[in-house]
Amino acid sequence: MSPAADRLRAALSGDRVVRLPGVYDAVSAALAARAGATAVHLSGATVSAVELGLPDFGYVHGTDIARRAASLAPALAGVPILADADTGYGNALQAAHTARAYAAAGIAGLHLEDQVAPKRCGHLGGKEVVGLDEAAGRIRAVVEAGSGLVVVARTDALSVAGLDDVVERCRAFAAAGADAVFVEGADAAALAAVRDALAADGRPLPQMYNRSEAGGAIDAGPSDEELAALGVRLVIHPVSAMLAAAAAVQHAFREILGTGTAAGVERMAWNELTDLVGLPQIVQDEQRYAAGAAAVEGGR
Repeated sequence: MSPAADRLRAALSGDRVVRLPGVYDAVSAALAARAGATAVHLSGATVSAVELGLPDFGYVHGTDIARRAASLAPALAGVPILADADTGYGNALQAAHTARAYAAAGIAGLHLEDQVAPKRCGHLGGKEVVGLDEAAGRIRAVVEAGSGLVVVARTDALSVAGLDDVVERCRAFAAAGADAVFVEGADAAALAAVRDALAADGRPLPQMYNRSEAGGAIDAGPSDEELAALGVRLVIHPVSAMLAAAAAVQHAFREILGTGTAAGVERMAWNELTDLVGLPQIVQDEQRYAAGAAAVEGGR
């Protein structure tokens, strides 16, 4: 089990909500770490948009997310990554393979859903979910894969089959060994129903909640204090930073093309960016190795 996975599990076992900002490249990852993030989220939707230029419509594979996560991990300096694993990219066997590949890429935890493949963005209509046994089998396979990852079991059944089915699935996920459950599109009533059912079963798992612009106004749901009382311990903000960055880039391009300069656009100073990506240390190392090589040469 990795130290990062241990830290993510510690966040789940606390008594308050931990916010996970969504990151999508090394710069956003470094900024999240600098801002003091306890953990970060890597969304399949952001990887699909940034890496492929495509919507969250089943185009991304686990190999895409693992590759992107591996490029983020150094900039995070130990801050855990919770990554989207969609449907596991196949049956239970492929889901287990995905978990091992994610662990090798430096990911600390994943969330795995019960949609059919190819999946759709959780906020789109027309979703379908697999049967309960297949969904729970995916979770059990990932838990038993030996990766040490934190396993968050997600269900998209609320808008497809209703709350009773959601509760039944979350009970099965808890029995399969999940570390937490995640009801996509949940409101306070759904969170309370899942909390109470799992507590009655003697498996009071923490829950995860999604504050995503894809689902509408992000300030319309329960507060973090209300979520904590409902058993939520992780709140993901998967696309906020990417949308803010896209708006800023759009503004910069309009200014450049319209006025011939970006002087009127708020920008990070160049030296702040180079500091963020480690230039001072790299220059220092370059000088140290050059001095060492000269000393070795002079001693011959």
